[in-house]
Amino acid sequence: MPREGMAGLCLPAAVSSPFSSSSCSVPSPSRFGFSPSRPSFSESVMDRTVRMAEPIILRWNPADTTTGAAVARVTSLFYESRREAREFVKTVTHLQKAMQFLAEENSGSDKLAQGQNLMQIAMKRLQKEFYQILSMNRAHLDPESVSTRSRSSTGSSATSDFEDDDDDDEIRGGAADAPISDVSLALAMADLRMIAECMISTGYAKECLKIYIIIRKSIVDEGIYKLGVEKLTSSQIHKMDWEALDLRINNYWLGAVRNAVTTLFNGESILCHHVFASSDSIRESCFSEIVKDGAMLLFGFPELVAKHSQKSPPEKVFGALDMYTEISNHWPEIDSIFNYAATVPIKSQALTSLSKLAEFVRAALDEFEVTILKDSSKSPVAGAGIHPLTVDAMNYLSIISDYDNLLAEILADSPPPSKKSLPESYFGFSDPGETQAPAAISMKMAWLVIVLLCKLDTKAKYYKDVSLAYLFLANNLQYVVASVQTSNLKYLLGTEWLAKHEAKVKQFASNYERLGWSHVIESLPSYLTATETSPEKVKEMFKKFNTLFDQAYRKQSLCVVPDKTLRDYIKNSIARRIIRLYKDFYSAHRHTVANGRHVAAVVRYAPEDLRRHLSDMFFGDDDVSDNFLAPRSPLRGSVHNA
Repeated sequence: MPREGMAGLCLPAAVSSPFSSSSCSVPSPSRFGFSPSRPSFSESVMDRTVRMAEPIILRWNPADTTTGAAVARVTSLFYESRREAREFVKTVTHLQKAMQFLAEENSGSDKLAQGQNLMQIAMKRLQKEFYQILSMNRAHLDPESVSTRSRSSTGSSATSDFEDDDDDDEIRGGAADAPISDVSLALAMADLRMIAECMISTGYAKECLKIYIIIRKSIVDEGIYKLGVEKLTSSQIHKMDWEALDLRINNYWLGAVRNAVTTLFNGESILCHHVFASSDSIRESCFSEIVKDGAMLLFGFPELVAKHSQKSPPEKVFGALDMYTEISNHWPEIDSIFNYAATVPIKSQALTSLSKLAEFVRAALDEFEVTILKDSSKSPVAGAGIHPLTVDAMNYLSIISDYDNLLAEILADSPPPSKKSLPESYFGFSDPGETQAPAAISMKMAWLVIVLLCKLDTKAKYYKDVSLAYLFLANNLQYVVASVQTSNLKYLLGTEWLAKHEAKVKQFASNYERLGWSHVIESLPSYLTATETSPEKVKEMFKKFNTLFDQAYRKQSLCVVPDKTLRDYIKNSIARRIIRLYKDFYSAHRHTVANGRHVAAVVRYAPEDLRRHLSDMFFGDDDVSDNFLAPRSPLRGSVHNA
């Protein structure tokens, strides 16, 4: 029987693997009378494989300079016919298996050299095809398209809908309802995977990876640059003023993390996982090489900022908190995307940045406390109003309280302030468990408020008039309470804290009223009849009240109470006490002096006038003049009405 005929019996498929197990056993050559000098079975199979592979491979020899091979130099095998491309890849695979089979039996065979020559030609073609697909499909293979298709795909891979089709036309026809971009993406991903698996299995993984890494790394690096992330050294950041650095954080870095994690790195991971699905180690090392520089640059920036800002003003904490928030929010995705041994340094850098940012936040809060304690302004606030320190401090605490979840994490291991150092009258609650917030952050916020209130106590002593000192305390504590009520501090400090400090505001207001107006109130008799008092004594009492009221009004009308609720509370309290007594005195004795001379100078105010004057108080009008206090002939009006 001819040798080829025997091979045909055992290998019915033209290019099927000649080394797979088969039920057909191969007879010994001696049974057919073959001479030992004739080609062995392995050489025969190799010869047949080479003869079948040669025309297919040489047709697409990129180095062939003959006129007939010009098509191989100017076009793409996978673009011309994906069916022929598959046949080409299968042929190369069978050639490699035949060479391996022969090498085990006769490593010095001339057929091996012939096969190796064809293999080199085929690999050059596949390298060129691999490069062309990556280069010509940059738009379709961009990470955003890959990640978007992956999210919308219901299959296990981005190309599951197209991989098993036999022909380019069938693929396009089967995806008639899909967008053209999706079809192009699926075709490109399928072709890249086919080439990569062939090159890796034939020992050309290094050449394949070199092309892939160069092209895909340039895409990732370009993407990072377009997101506004530039390579900056520690010294460059140190020389930048905070405004420029803060602008870079808010306008570029925060958005860059979102886009890089959800799109750039995610899409690159999906593509790399698909193309190199046949080898976990290759896939991991390849992905690491592509994204390492960009990811380290992105996640290393917060660490540099934190180092640069260690001694910066406390308000810069918000930039650090925003960066901490962004990394924390995307940590599950970061952990998933970089979940390889080769990408451990990237995750470590992200964790290091979180740690450095947390250190900076803790240092900034401590610096904020020091800033309050060091405030050295001694000039009393005009009108006993709200001190700028109160406004700045509470605005700071109100904003930072919005980061309560992060602060609870950052401050979890921080030692709480000593209970012995917390004035109970300011602290408001002794057990942090009374709030629904974690103990560490509740303690910290309560302590910072204490520091502020104690500082305000010190500043109240700069008022020579004690009544103004109490009004100053009432105004500022009311501002603190209102800030707590209208911010997340309400949940951090608790309702008991609010109730105790609201009561303290009223206590301060009552002290102000007592010290600022009691002498006016005491000038009026609580009970006095016309028969018990002479007209001269009544006149003296009216004049004394007029003088004391004018003095108190002139002095206290310079004061300001910005909070409407507190302003109305103080005015109504003063009005109730003064007007009630004055109305009784006025009603009982106005006729006693009605017929005397200079009545208007004696009875300057009717009860309605007092009410009107008191209602105009605490708006901070420092232009009060004698004309404002001039009598409006209340007596004449009252007499006529009578």
